Amino acid sequence: MGDNSDGSSNAAHGAREEAEDRHSGFFSRIIGALSPSDTGEKVPQDPSSMNGNATNVPPGMVNLRRLRLEDVAIPKSEIVSVSADIKMARLVERFRESGLTRLPVYDGTLDTPIGLIHLKDFVLAHGFSGSGDRFDLRKLLRPLLYAPPSMPIGVLLQKMQADRIYMALVIDEYGGVDGLVTIEDLIEQVIGEIEDEHDLEEGTLWVKEKPGCYLAEAKAPLDEFEAEIGMRLHGEGEDDDEVGTLGGLVFLLSGHVPARGEMIPHPEGVEFEVVDADPRRIKRLRVRLPGGPGGVDV
Repeated sequence: MGDNSDGSSNAAHGAREEAEDRHSGFFSRIIGALSPSDTGEKVPQDPSSMNGNATNVPPGMVNLRRLRLEDVAIPKSEIVSVSADIKMARLVERFRESGLTRLPVYDGTLDTPIGLIHLKDFVLAHGFSGSGDRFDLRKLLRPLLYAPPSMPIGVLLQKMQADRIYMALVIDEYGGVDGLVTIEDLIEQVIGEIEDEHDLEEGTLWVKEKPGCYLAEAKAPLDEFEAEIGMRLHGEGEDDDEVGTLGGLVFLLSGHVPARGEMIPHPEGVEFEVVDADPRRIKRLRVRLPGGPGGVDV
């Protein structure tokens, strides 16, 4: 009897552990299993020492503990958001301009967020043309997560998975919005950049969308792109070695890392539109040449 009792007890205990393991989720098991000794790297004791330097940190599991939200969040000034009283036509335009599927919604200012609007919910209610029933944005809102800037990205990733909410606002000590992170931002710190269906095919640095208009990777060599368009984009007297890529040129022209959607003019009449970027680098650009059907009139 004793053996059977022990066996039953052990079986029940094992079943509970298995159920708890499934409930904890994939990311929680990874985070729980990871320790600094597993990687041979020391975790910084002062989280602020990482701030602003995430661009130099290679992707890897250790980033789940090492990086904080303040290291990866989109700054408040670059958050694409909408007001709760926005008109339907303007909301459609906002989705189209940004290329995003989720937008935070605020009441008055961004420091009073009330949720997020998902493009799928809007389309199901009003169609792709923005028609249908009477528009009430508040009825379409989904909840947002809120987190402090010092939170490790692994903790938020685990919470996003548990709550099935994939956008979070970073809140400062006064309750104001300090930045924004999505689940993609966090996962990219572990596995590297995630390409989506709008990215160019691997090995393709640019495509000609129409006459006078190109979609190009920011890493495209500047001299090769100049040969493609038959124009010199280097400034006069500028060392050819100083700027080697399209992204480097746009960074030089703007004087900062431009945000997604920002338009950067070139003295020669070329216009650069930032199609994709994060707080640390430009990823893709739309280049419009002066004149021509797809170009810029000068």
